[in-house]
Amino acid sequence: MIYFDNSATTKPYKEVVDSFVKVTTDFFGNPSSLHRIGGEADKLLMKARKQIADLLNIKANEIIFTSGGTESNNLAIKGAALMYKNRGKHIITTDIEHPSVRETFEQLEELGFEVTYLPVDEEGRINVADMEKAISRNTILVSVMHVNNEVGTIQPIEEIGRLLKNYPKVLFHVDHVQGVGKVPLDLNLVDLCSFSAHKFHGLKGTGLLYIHEGIQISPLLTGGGQERKYRSGTENVAGFVALAKALRMTLENEKKFLGNIVKIKETIIQGINELEEITIHTPARGSAPHIVNFSIKGFKAEVFLHALEEKDIYVSTTSACSSKKHTTSSTLLSMGVPEEIAKSAIRISLTYENTIEEAIFVVKAIKETVNKLKEVMN
Repeated sequence: MIYFDNSATTKPYKEVVDSFVKVTTDFFGNPSSLHRIGGEADKLLMKARKQIADLLNIKANEIIFTSGGTESNNLAIKGAALMYKNRGKHIITTDIEHPSVRETFEQLEELGFEVTYLPVDEEGRINVADMEKAISRNTILVSVMHVNNEVGTIQPIEEIGRLLKNYPKVLFHVDHVQGVGKVPLDLNLVDLCSFSAHKFHGLKGTGLLYIHEGIQISPLLTGGGQERKYRSGTENVAGFVALAKALRMTLENEKKFLGNIVKIKETIIQGINELEEITIHTPARGSAPHIVNFSIKGFKAEVFLHALEEKDIYVSTTSACSSKKHTTSSTLLSMGVPEEIAKSAIRISLTYENTIEEAIFVVKAIKETVNKLKEVMN
């Protein structure tokens, strides 16, 4: 099997699963309980929080554990908007955000907020000058994803961060879900930042939100007051311990093997570029090392995906959150890609466990599949 759908989810590291099982079995207490078993669980939770903080160069009290990227994005955006609505009700995002951001902004529009959706160029990148023009005295929040989950475009987060330093009343949220372990991000540049463990070989149902010290947001979940009252509910101690281990291992892999994943991506692009039917949407420069998005003219994406699946190769069409809706990629349409071309888009997404040999095999399989489908159509 060749698994090239790592932007949808990654396979958990064995060590991560082992740590989850051990903590679940041996330290099952509720960390809010006052007895010894609860205290042991609480110590593990504090240790995991400290480990993550050290890995991200932030403070432990700036970490709020969540169920993943969707909850982190919702908590950051709704929490900030509701907390600071008396300052103003104007918020800014882009045309190519993940549905968990896009639909959150749409919900806030229904609640009376004014939203500016910034356009992108043909490479899927916003113009920071457009953002500066959009900022008004009523603006309270900007939310921009770091790495686009479909085409891999890297947004100019550092430039945006520097710009927003001139607007201290405007909070800056970044969806860093696709960037972790692939494209470094200095969290000192942002106010709020979302992470999801299953994108870096952790477990589904775990994630975190970075909230810069001194910033307050409104909670979405109230009750027991866990996570500094930002996210009530009994903590998933084993899941968050596993998250810390997955993050450490992934960042170690980034230091050791980033060059190799770049070579794998280059091998794929060079190989499929030889086919005249293929249009590559991922920018040649300024894109993440693990994502390649392309279209095959004249073929439906689902047909091509299943043809590769017959060869035990697993890729995707649009983002995993949108694929079952059979909708055309809004990201590609925003980039100016014609709808017929966008409908045939395929995404390959890599991780550090993939190899050059797999890339060569997949390129060969793509070429064979194109030729086979052309024969059938003719």
